[in-house]
Amino acid sequence: MTQAHVAPFFDAATFTVSYVVHDGAGGRAALIDPVLDYDAKSGRTATRSAQRLVDFVRENDLVVDWILETHAHADHLSAAAWLKEQLGGRIAIGARIDQVQRVFKPVFNLEPDFATDGSQFDHLFADDEEFRIGGLTGRALFVPGHTPADMAYLIGDALFVGDTIFMPDVGTARCDFPGGDAATLYRSVQKLYQLPDATRVFVCHDYLPASRSEVRWESSIAEQKATNIHLAASTTEAEFVALRQARDATLEMPVLILPSIQINVRAGAMPPAASNGKRYLQIPLDVL
Repeated sequence: MTQAHVAPFFDAATFTVSYVVHDGAGGRAALIDPVLDYDAKSGRTATRSAQRLVDFVRENDLVVDWILETHAHADHLSAAAWLKEQLGGRIAIGARIDQVQRVFKPVFNLEPDFATDGSQFDHLFADDEEFRIGGLTGRALFVPGHTPADMAYLIGDALFVGDTIFMPDVGTARCDFPGGDAATLYRSVQKLYQLPDATRVFVCHDYLPASRSEVRWESSIAEQKATNIHLAASTTEAEFVALRQARDATLEMPVLILPSIQINVRAGAMPPAASNGKRYLQIPLDVL
């Protein structure tokens, strides 16, 4: 497989790693899972995290072809719409985002004309669909379980797994969101484990365990199969489902789930302005 150039950008506030993937300086690029800064106390947004991606793209004379979302994140707001304004590119996500939109439209009482067909995005990937980033070949892989719509992206020799597996000493993503399912995630990870052992694996988050002080975002298929604490190659589906369900029962909702989902199902766009010209997010009571 062709080696992809990968530049990671860690956002400490949300433990999210965004990426610029490219085929070399002066070439073509994709941005993956970009973060829009959000202050929950004031409701203010900012673009400090996303600006780092802009600076890297411009410093390396790259042309952005894609802005790729692995799913509608519950832990950070997407900067995809702002980055498209700055750099161009097409915003893309998996085709089953429509399922997520249909679930959350009534939860947040979104406007009646909010479309639940994924049309807010420029492109919806089908499972196993190929795409190009200059000299790199990409492949979109359907990996549901965390949510019904999760995608991983295999670009050259680099696999961007979104919220499926994390670093081996952190484990796997939760499966208790609407439409999530631990058995489904198990099967999705088995699909990833069929890739060559040398495939580089880039995670979307690093929640530092007590045993480690430095942030990490890269492993390999071989390392994941050998040492992932939740789902190694030897782990059975029944073992994983029991572990995941027990663990999920102890977890609180992510801090930013309420603002994040409302923005992320819109491909990172803000909600329409109210009659007074201001934009608002809904806070449903006693729903989640």
